Amino acid sequence: MSPERQSVLAQAWRQMPFMVWLVALWMLLWGQFTVLAFVTGLVVALFVTRVFRLPPVELSGRVNLWYGFVFVVTFFGAVVRGSLLVAWQVLNPRRYPGTAIIAVPLVTDDDLIMTHVGVTASLIPGSLVVETDRDRRILYLHVIGVDSDDDVRMQRRAIQGWEARIVRAVGSRAQVEKIRATAVDSPREGGTPV
Repeated sequence: MSPERQSVLAQAWRQMPFMVWLVALWMLLWGQFTVLAFVTGLVVALFVTRVFRLPPVELSGRVNLWYGFVFVVTFFGAVVRGSLLVAWQVLNPRRYPGTAIIAVPLVTDDDLIMTHVGVTASLIPGSLVVETDRDRRILYLHVIGVDSDDDVRMQRRAIQGWEARIVRAVGSRAQVEKIRATAVDSPREGGTPV
């Protein structure tokens, strides 16, 4: 097999998860899991990937089920905690919750990890990504419930903890080593974003 053909096949294989996701999304949007929905989803996925040329998504090829489970459980706990804290801040008539825009530098140099961290942070009530600096790997978040510099540090550490959890679950071995080398770990002092 020629090197050009091998390169095309390798690129097609790397795009496979994205194609499967597009077909599944199409079937979910139509609410039908039929052969016709699959075929039309496949046609739409091929059209989208050929017309809108996106760079191939480079997956690490590594999934750690234990850390994935830890991430999911911790995430749901943070969503519940964040919901309760935001509700309390809204209902508490004695005090107005402080807000801040926080710059959070990320450790890893991967667009997919950066996206996962941003989405995770935005899904937790009380924090929202307002801007990203892709070149310098910085997420800017609007966070409520911040009253001091210690709160800012705790929020920054919490986001870096989410990055560490995501990398441990789906990151490459090099990314895991980079996280370990920087000693970014899950925050122990209750630092989930509010």
